[in-house]
Amino acid sequence: MRVFGIDCGTEITGYGVVESDDAAREPRLICKAMGAIRLAKTRPLPERLAQVFRELTAELERWRPQVVAVEGVFYSVNAKSALKLGQVRGVALLAAATQGLPVAEYAPLLIKSSVVGYGLAKKEQVQFMVARLLNLNDLPQPPDVADALAIAICHIHTAQTLVLQGVAP
Repeated sequence: MRVFGIDCGTEITGYGVVESDDAAREPRLICKAMGAIRLAKTRPLPERLAQVFRELTAELERWRPQVVAVEGVFYSVNAKSALKLGQVRGVALLAAATQGLPVAEYAPLLIKSSVVGYGLAKKEQVQFMVARLLNLNDLPQPPDVADALAIAICHIHTAQTLVLQGVAP
């Protein structure tokens, strides 16, 4: 299974491609790609959204995942920030939909629990565990990239659990 994880952000949108290798003697996770879409705050919002769409679409076409995983809707004290983030998230969902890809959404607590074992883990803990689970030499940078990889790992873990329970993912 190849999963494209996206961590939406108004300044940096991270992405990561994780594949599960179940054919190996011991099942393992493989990082196929990771990156960050850096958005200039000086550019108008519509231009930044267009950039996110273009770059995500190019990466989705390049890596041809079976599914896209994103962080679910969250609530924020700052309504203006939440609205901007929601727009970036909408563009990410649109990029997946235009490629005909299914989208899975996960709550931040579930993502962190799946990767770190603790739903309130700090960013550094997520980076460390993602690097360890994917056998990376260095911590994924910036943290948004580690978060995107964590979202993809969460989907793989969830799908594997559903298969073991006899429920189709």
